[in-house]
Amino acid sequence: MVTADLAYYSLVAVYSAMAIYTISFVAFALDLAKRSGDAQQAAARAAKAEALATTTVSRSSSGGSTVVLDRPSGGAGGAVPAAGGSAKASSFERVAIAMMLLGFVVHVSSVVLRGLAAGRVPWANMFEFSLTGTAIIVGVYLAVQLVVNLRFLGAYVMGLNLVLLAIGTVNYYVAVSPLPPALQSAWLVIHVFVAILGTAFFAIAAGLSVAQLVQTKREQSKLAGLRFLDTLPGAERLEDLAYRIALVGFVLWTFTLIAGAIWAERAWGRYWGWDTKEVWTFIIWVLYAGYIHARATRGWRGARSSWLSIIGFAAVMFNFSVVNVFFKGLHAYSGL
Repeated sequence: MVTADLAYYSLVAVYSAMAIYTISFVAFALDLAKRSGDAQQAAARAAKAEALATTTVSRSSSGGSTVVLDRPSGGAGGAVPAAGGSAKASSFERVAIAMMLLGFVVHVSSVVLRGLAAGRVPWANMFEFSLTGTAIIVGVYLAVQLVVNLRFLGAYVMGLNLVLLAIGTVNYYVAVSPLPPALQSAWLVIHVFVAILGTAFFAIAAGLSVAQLVQTKREQSKLAGLRFLDTLPGAERLEDLAYRIALVGFVLWTFTLIAGAIWAERAWGRYWGWDTKEVWTFIIWVLYAGYIHARATRGWRGARSSWLSIIGFAAVMFNFSVVNVFFKGLHAYSGL
């Protein structure tokens, strides 16, 4: 009865977290809209000031008096300060962050309750992996905020988190069940947790890569609208951030691959057996190794670099969804 109650309260906490995350997502979206409005107003003020300055110079050259005009202080072109600068957070942004923090606390409580109900770590099947993985994505995003300002990615993180958590809860939910013999190992804690942590870093890096692609188009004047991009870091800075974060994820994924081989030898008597899950884990490692190597030694920059990051994360999602659900093998522990 206690186990059933804990599992029930865990599910209630999941839905509560999703409701709170939805508020956070909406607030982040409204903040982006406000950024667009502020950037448009700043550009209009800059254009007006430039026109007045031109008129003043014209009058001065024709013998009139010279008038000194104050330039707008919003940066080049009068744009509002870029994200990561000294721009004051909007009320929408403050609400979004507060709701994200609250949702994260409720989300983590659901993970803990599920673990207590199962009497083990809560990532032994697809539902539990979704539950824990999405919590770690939010946790990593909040932790990265302590080092670099990525508030502009809030809508992306919340949107991705809501989609993955909803799919995992609605489609993959299973009742608490005991572990299969092969999973009754300390490597379940180490191997899977590090894999989830690496996935979280890859998710954030992919979001930055998408932002970099869009920002590049914007800087090349090939993309109209989306004035909020004026408040984001430049394309080069976004690309650098994506690379650094993906590099952390790659180190974690490398450990995942090594730990998985050690666990496989303990469980099945061989380090590598070309199981579907093993193959896709290796494919993901190769993709990110290629991305890091190409950017670090071959000088790949811009769209080519970003697309490799995005393709790598797409492979991670394919591994999590399609491979886990539709492919059978020694790693078929989806619980469905």
